Amino acid sequence: MKILLVGGTGTIGKRIYWRLQDAHEIVTAGSKSGDVQVDMTDPHSIEEMFTKTGKLDAIVVAAGGAPMAPVQELTQEHFYEGIRSKMMGQINLALIGQKHLNPGGSITLTSGILSEDPIALGAVLSTINSAVNGFVIGAAGELLRQGIRINVVSPGIVEDSAEAIGSYFPGHNPVPMERVVNGYLKSILGICTGQVIKAY
Repeated sequence: MKILLVGGTGTIGKRIYWRLQDAHEIVTAGSKSGDVQVDMTDPHSIEEMFTKTGKLDAIVVAAGGAPMAPVQELTQEHFYEGIRSKMMGQINLALIGQKHLNPGGSITLTSGILSEDPIALGAVLSTINSAVNGFVIGAAGELLRQGIRINVVSPGIVEDSAEAIGSYFPGHNPVPMERVVNGYLKSILGICTGQVIKAY
């Protein structure tokens, strides 16, 4: 398979890359690194990236962020920052990317545990993660008519990030990286569609 991996040098992305590289052709994309560069907040940049990659068998997105702040300090702009990056960035990659997939292709996005298990300072991420999950559930049926599958992996705090940000997730059990990556492999190599694949 020829797989586009957006965020291929990130904490989760590099682990996905390591698991897939021996058996598949992986094209990595990032804002400053990777085989191709892309600004996932800019549809024109996304279009240019897909022109460079050519036809693909799978699109995997392990990128996009949103700010963390107390609810008392949140403004509209905090939410728009998350909408532009983790929400519409991923959704635009899916909407534009569907035209560049071979028959039987798949799309895998990333949300996160905060959609249903909140933490302090995480209201924006809870909102954005829920929106990404909702898009996948809502889009799956129509994409299936084109022979395209779409899923979203929802990880908890992952082992490789536990030391850096574990204090934000009191009482949460860090998820082994193998289990997280297996969620992506289930989406990429399996047959499911419209699923929120929980890795926590």
